[in-house]
Amino acid sequence: MDRRIVFVTGGAGFIGSNIVAALAEDRSLDLVVCDRLHEVELGKWRNIAKHAIGDFVAPDQMFDWLEKRWRDVEVVIHMAAVSSTTEPDADKIIHSNFTLSRDLFRWCADRQRRLIYASSAATYGAGEQGFDDDNGYEALARLRPLNTYGWSKALFDLFAARQALRDYAPPQWVGLKFFNVYGPNEEHKHAMKSVASQIWPHVRDGHGVQLFKSYRADVPDGGQKRDFVYVRDAADVTEWLLQNPQVNGIYNLGSGTARSFAEMATAVFKAAGREPQIEYTQMPPMIRDKYQYFTEARMDRLAAAGYPKPMTPLEEGIEDYVSNYLSQPDHYR
Repeated sequence: MDRRIVFVTGGAGFIGSNIVAALAEDRSLDLVVCDRLHEVELGKWRNIAKHAIGDFVAPDQMFDWLEKRWRDVEVVIHMAAVSSTTEPDADKIIHSNFTLSRDLFRWCADRQRRLIYASSAATYGAGEQGFDDDNGYEALARLRPLNTYGWSKALFDLFAARQALRDYAPPQWVGLKFFNVYGPNEEHKHAMKSVASQIWPHVRDGHGVQLFKSYRADVPDGGQKRDFVYVRDAADVTEWLLQNPQVNGIYNLGSGTARSFAEMATAVFKAAGREPQIEYTQMPPMIRDKYQYFTEARMDRLAAAGYPKPMTPLEEGIEDYVSNYLSQPDHYR
């Protein structure tokens, strides 16, 4: 193979651009980004502006491009998705998150090219069955997501697992169930940005911040917990998977430790050298009955597969995010 092409869908997005940044350090790779940049003011182009890429492909030209150059493509990293949990158009969600992913999986299987794709912790729903990343077909079929986004991701996980059982799969296929990822290059996500990014301007300017009230008697305001994972870890795991083509299946990608939103906000204040000022506001009625009060990734399977690095603790990740990105004039990775 003369060229080692890594084809990254959603490569100008949040997680995708961090993967591009990590892989760009390897000069033997030819990185190809497939994405939409939208308006210049949105700033999404800045997510990849610091890194040399081999090509940029519009999503509607993806399969034509791949078909012409498939012999040089080593792996497809599929991060593109409609990720908003409040997106009202179910057809848009299912087309982007399932139909397109299904076609890409089949293309990689037919051409025997590796595939690493983004799944989501939203597949676990309220977490009644825990957060064990058992990728057996029956275990995946028991999950009950709370929204259309989570359902679309769960549907594709089921499809991939079923195809693997039929021995019709890429030579390496890995789904990564991302938990609550935070870090640089998320500015374009607006309302879907991490809490750290959303509250930073208020913390920076010396103001207090607002978090959602709790609507459960057993959970205090601000005590809702998530598995917050630094985006650097997401990129590191993806890079490790490129080096370990024998690893297959669906894996959690979180920190492995649930932390409260109040703890995250406090970490941002601390990184800014300020005392916490936190108030609590009403949660919008439209999301109250679909709200996850607790998520925590079980990371045993990824460790058992050989991944050697510890995940970044919340305070360490927030300190790096604030010091090296949010507080800097150029806050892109």
